[in-house]
Amino acid sequence: MISINNLEKKYGSDTVLSVPELDIPKGQCFGLVGNNGAGKTTLFRLILDLIPASEGKVEIAEMNVAEHESWKKIVGSYLDEHMLLTFLTPDEYFNTLVKIYGLSDEDLSKHLDKYEFLFNGEIRGIKKYIRDLSKGNIKKVGIAAAFLGNPQVVILDEPFENLDPTSQNRLKTIIMNELKDNSTTFLISSHDLAHVTDICDRIVLLERGMVINDLKASSEEMSQALSDYFNR
Repeated sequence: MISINNLEKKYGSDTVLSVPELDIPKGQCFGLVGNNGAGKTTLFRLILDLIPASEGKVEIAEMNVAEHESWKKIVGSYLDEHMLLTFLTPDEYFNTLVKIYGLSDEDLSKHLDKYEFLFNGEIRGIKKYIRDLSKGNIKKVGIAAAFLGNPQVVILDEPFENLDPTSQNRLKTIIMNELKDNSTTFLISSHDLAHVTDICDRIVLLERGMVINDLKASSEEMSQALSDYFNR
């Protein structure tokens, strides 16, 4: 589903990311972990063609992301609030996306109904602009938007951050249901190792922009390997 080859990002003479090869198949829940500055967000921005690669390429569904646009129709993402139109209310924002995606009001209503237990009555029907919401509620808006249009790939950067424990568990339920029902491919970065090991089939550990471990094991084994690394 996603193929990375000889991917590098440099700023001047400094190489901040170097991934020779990485393949993520359809339906996999792929976790990306590492300390601050490891290159997690840089990798996601390269995959989404938000920044240009210095070398190499990323392909989604066999389309080079730097050369094609069609892959965007099958990818949903939320990296941070800068991806949102924060001068709108949540309802105004969702209605704007419906027009972009060519969906009906009924499609939108059905979609948002699935996220009502995550919204907890704090997102729909309110008069606040997105920029005035709490960080957790801004994240809920972004996550719900990332799933709009039933994308085949969903990329989420630190999705559990700023969510209360109940919302974190509800988000995990949403992701697990999407994996089971729609075989959605997930790419999730997080500092919350417990949540990542709970839901991910595979976890890649980055250090200084390089892949130093590619874990494909039971959640217990992955948890132990990560614990060993971060407690060294």
